[in-house]
Amino acid sequence: MGLLRGSAAGDYAPIMGETTGQRQTGYARSMTPFAELHDLPRQLRRPAVRDLAWTLLSPPLLSNPPCPQRHPLAGSAWAGDPQELKAWLQRLDNDDQPLREWLATLTSRRLGLYYEGLWQFALRQAPGIELLAANLAIRSGGRTLGELDILLRDGDGTHHLELAIKLYLGPGDAAGDDPMQWLGPGCHDRLGTKLAHLAGHQLPMSSDAQSQEALAGLGARQVQAHLWLAGYLFYPWPGHAEPPAGSNPLHLRGRWVRRQDWPVSADERWQPLPRHAWLAPARVEADACWTPQQFAQWLQALEPQAPAQMLVRLEAEGDGAWHEAERVFLVADQWPSPT
Repeated sequence: MGLLRGSAAGDYAPIMGETTGQRQTGYARSMTPFAELHDLPRQLRRPAVRDLAWTLLSPPLLSNPPCPQRHPLAGSAWAGDPQELKAWLQRLDNDDQPLREWLATLTSRRLGLYYEGLWQFALRQAPGIELLAANLAIRSGGRTLGELDILLRDGDGTHHLELAIKLYLGPGDAAGDDPMQWLGPGCHDRLGTKLAHLAGHQLPMSSDAQSQEALAGLGARQVQAHLWLAGYLFYPWPGHAEPPAGSNPLHLRGRWVRRQDWPVSADERWQPLPRHAWLAPARVEADACWTPQQFAQWLQALEPQAPAQMLVRLEAEGDGAWHEAERVFLVADQWPSPT
């Protein structure tokens, strides 16, 4: 039995009563125009193409954010014919050279910039969308005030989009409905802080006088500002936390567990997931799948105060590869450390 089953099942089931495959693909149908493609990321083989598909198809963290939210492809021809998007992603899975060449131009592989880069690749090719600018710097008096992530034009008008991929861990000793109680794995970021920054600074920026000048230079005068916030929320185990206020009922979920609570298992396949692979559900070839002994050795060598580690439990499937079945953050016993 997996970590998140067994004795904890009663507490766990109300929040995560599905397998990871179902959770990863049980996208909120009202929040994405591509509900019928919900299982596509898990069907693709190439890692970057799986990440691209996950980026375009995964649900938002929030259904009731403090500022307007819009799927970046809502005005594309793909939104009217999702099978065309599926065909495009499948062609890339057969030959991902165009995507690899684009990703090679990125100056950083930080997760947030990688996520933005995947959106930029798709928006440049999406039928019915004109990408006017990406990372548009807004300056005044020689000083950079900030950047607009995306400026695009579609049949519904011109849109300023702020894109973000976030992973937050819920409180182990509080109800969880307050977004300020949800922490990033490094304890440097809070969901409430991010939402306040989006609503109070990032989205209003496109209406500032300094931005209006830059936008006019691109032929954009009436701009609608929206966010798109994707990612995962991780719930404490053992324990229970309510989702943060405004969350999408079908947001992607995992659990977090302290080292002292990690259960010993002799037959399950667990292994750490490197940061650059935190987007799409993991797919590991048979020769790269760790044995339980390899994981036990890794865990024994891990420093007690090591940063939070993303772990996945893998299960063999019919294609010969091992696929993600659960996603867990393993944190130090003192997490969150005092700030």
